[in-house]
Amino acid sequence: MPSRVPRVPRTLLAALATTALLSTGPVLAAPAPAAAAPAAIGWDTDRAAAAHAVNPAAVTASGSEHAGTAPGLAFDGNGATRWSSDFTDGAWIRIDLGSVIRVDRVVLDWEAAYGKRYVLEASRSGTDWTPFYTETAGTGGSVTAHTHPQEVTGRYVRLRGLERATPYGYSLWSFKVYGGEPAPASTVRSNLALHHPAYSDYYQHAGNSPAFVTDGGWPGNLKDDATRWSSDWNANRWVSVDLGAPSSISSVDLYWEAAYAVDYQLQVSDDHRTWRTVYQPSAADVAARRANVTSPSEAVGLHDTITLPAPVTGRYVRMLGTERRSFHNPAPATAQFGYSLYEFQVWGTGGSAFAAYPALPAEQSGTYRTTFFDDFTGTSLDRSRWRVVRTGTEMGPVNGESQAYVDSPDAVRTENGRLVLRARYCKGCTRAGGGTYDFTSGRVDTHTRLDFTYGRVSARMKLPVGDGFWPAFWLLGSDVDDPAVSWPASGETDIMENIGYGDWTSSALHGPGYSADGNVGARQTYPGGGTADQWHTYAVEWTPTAMRFFVDDRPVQETTRNKLESTRGQWVFDHNQYVILNLALGGAYPAGWNKVTTPYWGLPQSSVDKIAAGGVQAEIDWVRVEQKS
Repeated sequence: MPSRVPRVPRTLLAALATTALLSTGPVLAAPAPAAAAPAAIGWDTDRAAAAHAVNPAAVTASGSEHAGTAPGLAFDGNGATRWSSDFTDGAWIRIDLGSVIRVDRVVLDWEAAYGKRYVLEASRSGTDWTPFYTETAGTGGSVTAHTHPQEVTGRYVRLRGLERATPYGYSLWSFKVYGGEPAPASTVRSNLALHHPAYSDYYQHAGNSPAFVTDGGWPGNLKDDATRWSSDWNANRWVSVDLGAPSSISSVDLYWEAAYAVDYQLQVSDDHRTWRTVYQPSAADVAARRANVTSPSEAVGLHDTITLPAPVTGRYVRMLGTERRSFHNPAPATAQFGYSLYEFQVWGTGGSAFAAYPALPAEQSGTYRTTFFDDFTGTSLDRSRWRVVRTGTEMGPVNGESQAYVDSPDAVRTENGRLVLRARYCKGCTRAGGGTYDFTSGRVDTHTRLDFTYGRVSARMKLPVGDGFWPAFWLLGSDVDDPAVSWPASGETDIMENIGYGDWTSSALHGPGYSADGNVGARQTYPGGGTADQWHTYAVEWTPTAMRFFVDDRPVQETTRNKLESTRGQWVFDHNQYVILNLALGGAYPAGWNKVTTPYWGLPQSSVDKIAAGGVQAEIDWVRVEQKS
């Protein structure tokens, strides 16, 4: 559930029945873990500050600017004191946490002298270091580097500078580390899931990853926006935990935020692929949960204690949601959020502290070879390579745009070895998908002709200039039309977008937690007085570890998987995408810049006149896809 929901005192959920398998008892009803961390170390404790308080010598650094900016001042819990390094790019600072923990996140609060490039690293020994966050374009401020879905366990955590942003040293008000000791194997009944790896199909953003469901804590009022997993807004979503080894499971505790599951299945697995359902709420329980319709400002969560009739065996345990809670009656889709779970406890015997996240994909080897190329030299568009998209058939209206996409030579044609996407104006002349349109234009894609994963994708293009003209060259996840996925979970890669300005274009990535206006993107200004209505080559290199964008072979944006998942949200670019070329007119993106509302949203009369006069078109000389063999 989004954190923007206001908070009020907890109310009772009297309408929910208590059964033998499902209860809403006190949040402390579950037994304490057999092997818990020291009492002073809570689930929301800054482990670095705690280690420094016990042993100030736990903090070491390459040096300090002077005695008043000593290393320990970044860990003293005082936001007015700071560590400042000596004036060298390679300066470092580290903390000995006292024990090996699974690191959930690191928070850096920079003073004005921040790091432009730096690395966060973990070590079990203090000598062998493994990087888990790399910053290449730091801007200072407060930075939270989440570790999910990486395996980051260590006793020591270090910040190692690569390049300063100022002539001074690196200066930190605070350096915080959160996490905890993974639950070990146990022969007595324990919470085997504590600080163990957790997974989900989708999550809302980096601050709501599944890692939070095993961090050991939840707010007592089951309402505050504390550490929690939150899915995207889809009913068919799951979250799972890895116990590390086959275990005998006797009960499970689920601590829900207000956006709880009305209906769900509790499942176990030996391999995280084949699942066995061991519990589902009864029809009466589901009816009671469904009837509890409360506004978001008043709603609170639930504590489900699920005691199994007999222990079951499995290494992985999963909550599979099938129905979300409603907050209004009747409940439109906009009145339902995703699932939001504070904590997922699994009680039993067995387990292993050595449960680990799998290694992330490495960079591809091999050399690039061309797997798709079209220079549009035929007398017409090659329909074996391209699909012509029509409004009302292949797609509906989107983004508040004014055009209907049509399959007509007026909108899509080849001429002089180029693909031409042309806009036309005719007041009320076009009906499509139940609507009436004053404009037509062209859109083509490779869906079902060429759907691919990873590669270098490029095109040479010439664009129209004028407020609200919105040509684009982009990739879209091939599963976008699957209702169990949809956008933005499908992923979207905008190689080039232009909204009518002659001197710049933009590139962007869209996914869960970084979509629409919150995308991960950059603007590119043409050097040397270049303009959009000249020929330029636009490209992206898409790999398992990064997206790198280029204009005329000049790098203009690089987004690494590591930084995206650490700071923004889930990387959803490990599956097929397809190529799209289109010319839109008006809509949300142009309107956000030109502020035009009439005669069309984002499209002023001057641009309408240009379209009516003819000649507003995007031209594509060629399109190429290269992949590594």
